[in-house]
Amino acid sequence: MKKIAIVTDDNSGFTPEECKELGIYLVRMPVLIDGETYYEHENLTTEEFYNFLAQNKDIKTSQPSPGNILKLWDNLLVNNDQVIHMPMSSGLSESCNTAKVLANDEKYKDKVFVVDNHRISITLKRAVFDALNLIKKGKDAKEIKEILEKRKLNSSIYIMVDTLKYLKKGGRVTAAGAALGATFHIKPVLQIEGGKLDAKSKEIGVKKAKIAMIKFIKEDLEKRFQEKNGIKKVEYGIAYTYNRDAALEFANDVIKAFDNKIKITLIDPLSLSVATHIGPGAIAIAISEIIE
Repeated sequence: MKKIAIVTDDNSGFTPEECKELGIYLVRMPVLIDGETYYEHENLTTEEFYNFLAQNKDIKTSQPSPGNILKLWDNLLVNNDQVIHMPMSSGLSESCNTAKVLANDEKYKDKVFVVDNHRISITLKRAVFDALNLIKKGKDAKEIKEILEKRKLNSSIYIMVDTLKYLKKGGRVTAAGAALGATFHIKPVLQIEGGKLDAKSKEIGVKKAKIAMIKFIKEDLEKRFQEKNGIKKVEYGIAYTYNRDAALEFANDVIKAFDNKIKITLIDPLSLSVATHIGPGAIAIAISEIIE
């Protein structure tokens, strides 16, 4: 059986400690603050990041260095036969496409496999767990890539954004739209499915936005995760920016909405590189198929 290493980036939500425990490897996503490069869990704490946001610092995100990725692959291939590289969705960042180009080098043929299964945050974390389980079942890297990409649409994330300010900065909403949202307490619900971020609905207030997200997950469960012999095995997760107490409260609301018949197995903060674009106070719910 081939020895396979798994690489993902910190938009998966894995901490360095979790990676060490699981035996996986983490690529750091740069966050640029007033032109200086920072990395989550390295030289930038959560408190520092949100203080910088509150101070209206110039905060941007960037791709990982190609040189750092190649160095990591080369080091891993010393003691491993293959590498599975699982970055955030190509629909949300060019880092995936960059990795694909790097892996096309003859040096990495049949050794490095870049998986573009259109995931981010807790759905990407679920995919990494799936890859680990498939390795245990004796699958090689090529087979795992094919399985994960075949199931790439079998997940959804719905995100309630507390403020339109940061989406406006990123050009995803006009200044007029952001002002209107603030005036009427509009909470947009965004959807990540198939690697793209799209507006799903606009709700008046946090309570209605949460109800809408639960409704969308229930619709997905009924329409997209049904099989002839019942519902596919799925995982539910909650993600958030900054306010964990609100996320825990929402998790309880979700469980009650499902008559206490489900479990929320992941409650993770969104990475700081994601938080750059949506700001504090965001809450997300996700559903992902578990590959058995």
